[in-house]
Amino acid sequence: MRRRQFLGAAPFLAMTASAAPAAVLRWAIITIGNLSRNRYWGEPDEKALRDAICTCTLISGDGFQLLVDPSLPNRTDMARELDRRTGVKLEAVDAVFVTHEHADHFAGIEHFPKAAWYAAAPVVEILNRNSKFTRKFEVAPRSLFGAVEVIATPGHTQSHHSLRFNHEGRSIVIAGDAVATRDFWRERRSYYNAVDPAQGARTMDELAKLAAVIVPGHDNYFAV
Repeated sequence: MRRRQFLGAAPFLAMTASAAPAAVLRWAIITIGNLSRNRYWGEPDEKALRDAICTCTLISGDGFQLLVDPSLPNRTDMARELDRRTGVKLEAVDAVFVTHEHADHFAGIEHFPKAAWYAAAPVVEILNRNSKFTRKFEVAPRSLFGAVEVIATPGHTQSHHSLRFNHEGRSIVIAGDAVATRDFWRERRSYYNAVDPAQGARTMDELAKLAAVIVPGHDNYFAV
């Protein structure tokens, strides 16, 4: 029953890699994330040992710059890394997409006041309760700029959504914390704070069918 609910909640997850127009020209990792604690480094789940930074990605297409999970709270740092990795300025970003409601995944959102702020509907509902933001988030369409699909990937949080697009004949999934790191992926293990680890494992199994490349929430990208 849960599997049917998952697929029903995310009709695009089962689509083939040819479903979206091939309008993405390039994509780049802006920051490679890290976890606050990592069991695969021999660290306990009970205590944070460092600040967590999420992986942030820029998707560039025909007439758009889409940033996923703005990671750095300091504007100068965010501007420097975006420029260093892509040559793109903060003001040139057309839209920002946030995968879920954990603070490390929207730490740099206020650096993009002119961009559209997107998230999936259940994430928007949660984020827009937060009075500290200077503006409201908008519900993302199922296809961003006609090129990037929004797909439900529950488990880490029930509201979690990821992005999928085609590039150079491969299906790329920006997974957010649906996949914490490559080590967690290999064991189909969710991070310690996941609300539903069993659902998280099912989500990763579905992503394995869909993606040729995974961009995890706190690691560099890897081939599936």
